[in-house]
Order: sequence, then C-alpha cells, then structure tokens
Amino acid sequence: MLKLVNLLALPTSGSTAYNLYMGLSVTMIILMAVSAITAVILVLLQPGNSRGIDALGGSSDTFFGKNKGKSIEAKMKKWTWICLVVLAIFSIAFYVIQLETIWA
Repeated sequence: MLKLVNLLALPTSGSTAYNLYMGLSVTMIILMAVSAITAVILVLLQPGNSRGIDALGGSSDTFFGKNKGKSIEAKMKKWTWICLVVLAIFSIAFYVIQLETIWA
C-alpha cells in the first residue's frame, strides 16, 4: 500500500505514476457507475412489500411465503445489497486515492 501511495504522491503528466493514477481513477469510476446502475435496476425490478388491499387481510401461507429465502425476490435483494456494498467500498477507496494525491 505504501508503494501505491508513493507512486500516486505527485503524478506529473506523461509519467508512469500519472498514467497509473489516471488508469486507476477511470477504472474505479467505471466500476462505481456499473455498480450504481445495477443497484438501481435491481431495486426497480423488485416488487413492493405490500400489495394494496391484500396487506390488510393478514398473511397467507403460500409456497412463495414459506420459501422466501429461495425465491427470485430474495436473490434480487441479496444482489442489491452486494452492489451497494461494492459501490460504497469503491467510493471510499476512490476518495482515499484522491485525498492522498491532494495532500501529498
């Protein structure tokens, strides 16, 4: 990690460190955009928790109600969380890299 910070300390245009810095920055921005778009699409595809007037009648024991953990909706919810965690990690890492280049 120290070598990466040293390489990114004072990048000048045309140097190897600058090319590494720009490549890393662009890659992280693209990965954040893909993760954000995927999370938005997954959220939009998920059905709501309550379905109108049916929510007033109580719960019904259906096959999908009993096997909620194995359904497509549960998988979509899990992948939404994974996309959001990946987005958060890349955002923090991108901020740290930008901060290191400014304060170095």
